[in-house]
Amino acid sequence: MSSKRNGSSALFVAQAGIIAALYVVLTVFAAGFDLASGAVQVRISEALTVLPVFTPAAVPGLFIGCVLANLITGSAIYDVVFGSLITLAAAAVTRLLRNKKFIYTVPPVLFNALGVPVILVLAYGVNTAYPFLVLTVGAGEAISVFGFGFALKKILGRYRNTLFPVKEAQRITDK
Repeated sequence: MSSKRNGSSALFVAQAGIIAALYVVLTVFAAGFDLASGAVQVRISEALTVLPVFTPAAVPGLFIGCVLANLITGSAIYDVVFGSLITLAAAAVTRLLRNKKFIYTVPPVLFNALGVPVILVLAYGVNTAYPFLVLTVGAGEAISVFGFGFALKKILGRYRNTLFPVKEAQRITDK
């Protein structure tokens, strides 16, 4: 393997690790204020779900971060597994939609709004009507992603080439 290839692999792993660590820290911080779980959850860390727009390393980074955050905050095993898989699926679709203005923010909100209520009912025995949980989880996710995430994307967009360097060939295919 060439050193150029090793360099890009190292960058990918570093970016994924930093994103995972940020996700964990932000989730644990929000959990301290009882915002990271329950029927109404505003996980500040979900703002990071816009990062697949910048780098493919965000897809595994968000997944690993979600797994670790759910384990650290004492989530039920179904939440650790299926909640993290929801995050993985949303991140992958966000990456696919990265060139669609604002539309890239929809997958995390939609996937979590529809999937997390199922986890709340089955894993935690939340005795609330599914449509109500879709609204409350969706509202919290919308605040995190449409609000904080969109702002984060705008700010990071100014430093895109510095924070998320890509080869010229990749830049052409991302347009």
